[in-house]
Amino acid sequence: IRAFGPEQVKRSFTMPGRLAFALATASLAAAALTVAPALAEERSCRGTLGAVTVDNLRVPQGATCTLNGTRVKGTLQVRRGATLKASRIRVVGNIQAEGAANVNVVLSRIGGSVQVVQGRSSRFNRNVVNHDVQYFENRGVLAISLNRIDGNLQCKENRRLPIGGGNRVQGVKEDQCARL
Repeated sequence: IRAFGPEQVKRSFTMPGRLAFALATASLAAAALTVAPALAEERSCRGTLGAVTVDNLRVPQGATCTLNGTRVKGTLQVRRGATLKASRIRVVGNIQAEGAANVNVVLSRIGGSVQVVQGRSSRFNRNVVNHDVQYFENRGVLAISLNRIDGNLQCKENRRLPIGGGNRVQGVKEDQCARL
């Protein structure tokens, strides 16, 4: 194996070679600094969560979840037969409940919409919602009172007429919720 002296190394590292070396070094440095995008994690709730922050939250089928001061950066889903008891929560995205046993949300802020569909009972009091609140095809008691809703309040095909009042709605109050 032949060894190169300083002059031979200097001559072999010409201007195009230096440019290629610099670009390769810069590319490697940029790749090392690039952070892979974080994937939003979904957390299950069975039991109680306090003042913590989570990405997405799911109340599994048949489970009961109590939230006190919890912040959800994404969507809060309540599955079939599940119960949600939430107070002073903040949800950046939506609250979605399909077939839930009970959805109680009080003194909370929701950045998206609220949909409670084909469930049983729900109490929704003293909340601020940036978009729509929708109650469709539920069969239990629905109490909707003293909320500020920046979108529409829509209630259709619920077996019992929703009760409550004092809701300030920027959009329209529709169908079964027209008088609330």
